[in-house]
Amino acid sequence: MGRLITLLGLFSVLAFTGLSARAAPLPDGAESKFAQVNGIRMHYVQMGEGPLLVLLHGWPQTWYEWADVMPSLAEHFTVVAPDLRGVGKTERTEKGYDKQTLSQDVAALIEHLNGDEPAVVVGHDMGGKAAFVLGLTQPERVKKLVLIDCMPPGTENMDVARGGLWHYGFHIAPDFPEMLTKGREREYLTAMMKLLSGGKEVMTDEAIDEYVEAYASPGGMTAGFNYYRALLEDADFVASLSGKRLTMPVLTIGGEHAVAGHLYKALEGRSDDITNKIAQGSGHYVPEEMPEFTVEQIVDFAAAP
Repeated sequence: MGRLITLLGLFSVLAFTGLSARAAPLPDGAESKFAQVNGIRMHYVQMGEGPLLVLLHGWPQTWYEWADVMPSLAEHFTVVAPDLRGVGKTERTEKGYDKQTLSQDVAALIEHLNGDEPAVVVGHDMGGKAAFVLGLTQPERVKKLVLIDCMPPGTENMDVARGGLWHYGFHIAPDFPEMLTKGREREYLTAMMKLLSGGKEVMTDEAIDEYVEAYASPGGMTAGFNYYRALLEDADFVASLSGKRLTMPVLTIGGEHAVAGHLYKALEGRSDDITNKIAQGSGHYVPEEMPEFTVEQIVDFAAAP
């Protein structure tokens, strides 16, 4: 009985810390760090010097989404790429996957690293939704905002009959996605990344290994699906902020074969200073499909007066 209790305790620790047994390779000069913020232990990778630039990953990714762009960005910024709540080496919690809570996690990390000074915040996919909410609710934390191939909560097309992607409903359903992907995490995540990149195999073996390691760990797929399960709550929360606008300069980047210009159109009424760029030839995973383009857009936008 004592051994069983010990094993159950070990499983509980693994399930709710998000710690990974294998460390993804860091870019040269980068450091892996932890901070206690907003009630969780958050992991992040940091490199470079200069103004603070925070990079927020999407699903089903980790900080490693930004590994190819961090070295070039670090020539201009102090670059910080966290693992979001429940992912990678950041603490895995039962709740808190709504984008308001995620934005509070990021705001607390910015304060931890930068005091009262704001940061340039870049978000892709689910990280983009959190960055959008952060810009609306805590604009004092965001100097400039870059949103990459995401849609603001409440504007997603989840209706397959109207051209929406089927995975929204599948991921939102309770229990079924965990049951049907158990033991096939690599196959499922690889297939989804290929689908969202327009049928192209854009991920390196290292990237796939990193993402599968993170999400196939105990509780990892549930944490990932919880980002989707919170979307209806996110939509209601954003609707309650209908009077708020993005007061900082905003750059939207859409993959030509993914969100394209829909993100820009969704934000036209919420910002007076918005620039749109299309990543020609790219699918959903713009930072990994077109890293040089991504770096160029971020650096040019951040340097503009």
